[in-house]
Amino acid sequence: MALKYINTPDAPAAIGPYSQAIIHGDVMFASGQIPLDPKTGEIVGTTIEEQTEQVMKNVGAILKAAGADFTDVIKTTCFLADMKDFAAFNQVYGAYFTGKPARSCVAVKDLPKGVLCEVETITAVKGES
Repeated sequence: MALKYINTPDAPAAIGPYSQAIIHGDVMFASGQIPLDPKTGEIVGTTIEEQTEQVMKNVGAILKAAGADFTDVIKTTCFLADMKDFAAFNQVYGAYFTGKPARSCVAVKDLPKGVLCEVETITAVKGES
């Protein structure tokens, strides 16, 4: 079974040796998205709410490129720079992930570029027949 690589200009380009997402069969594994503007590569926002909104836009762009949407997401892993931001992060997150996928959410010491949050997804997609 061949792997299909997702690469869309509507989400930030990979800033290392990895792909935005890879589809294997009927499942897409997406790399963590941080709040970067896909056109400029600059961090968007200074608050957890603003940064989470941009993360959701980036996640949405990858989902769209794979022919999926937020309701197709099976599992998310969320990384926060500070667990004190959990409630505010959750408010924005919940507006997008209305299908309530399985989730892990942890605080980490540091995130790339000093951002406040990162979200990665595993999504059900229509595999190639």
